[in-house]
Amino acid sequence: MPADGGKDGDPDLSALHIYLQSFLSTLDLRGENRLPQRAYLAIRHIIKYLQLPPGYTVLERQMAAVLEMSRTPVREALVRLEMEGWVQIVPRRGFVVSPILGEDISQIYDVVEALDGVAGGLAALLATGQQLAHLETLIQRQEAALERDDLIEWTDLDDQFHSWIVDLSQNPRLRVIVDSQADQIYRARLYTISHRPKPTRSILEHKAILAALKASASEGAHAIMRSHRQRSRVEILNALTEMSEEQGERG
Repeated sequence: MPADGGKDGDPDLSALHIYLQSFLSTLDLRGENRLPQRAYLAIRHIIKYLQLPPGYTVLERQMAAVLEMSRTPVREALVRLEMEGWVQIVPRRGFVVSPILGEDISQIYDVVEALDGVAGGLAALLATGQQLAHLETLIQRQEAALERDDLIEWTDLDDQFHSWIVDLSQNPRLRVIVDSQADQIYRARLYTISHRPKPTRSILEHKAILAALKASASEGAHAIMRSHRQRSRVEILNALTEMSEEQGERG
């Protein structure tokens, strides 16, 4: 969720500095020492998890200071992030975090629905019993999270559920494409979390997906995965519309 705000609800950049230094330390453990890549991963991470909210403007020099880098690798990272739709660069200043718009989310779901269907179909043919047992554990943990009304943990577990199915497809190219889109969906889901129905229906659909995978029913898994994502798309788009209307009334 977003970092504690400063004035007028803006993120506290000093707190963000501490948060990002912790994140960068995880990149040290992975041996990632390329500065443009470190800046890219760090900025993308804080946008995905709403540490920088949609529409927020950051000066390039501010982000460089937070990351403890020069402005050159930050600028390189921002160019890449703009190409992927995460930010909008403001010449000679910095960047604006891209808003979460219904049209963009709908287009992303066009891609993810198709690719998740492919992943489910492949996983049904390739997954082992032990691998499917991990999916069952994730579903059980999701049920426990819902009982506690912990929607943040549920969202993280849901992300793991879908990511694991992509892994089971054993297609590295599919993994790369899905990852680039799934993170955008995660941000939208986190952003709309309090405006969507409690995800009890998702649990039932996850169980249906798992049953299809256990039965090696490739076509069934493909179809259920797609319909599952289609329903999620509708919920998020409805939530974004509701949030927009509420903001309009307040304005």
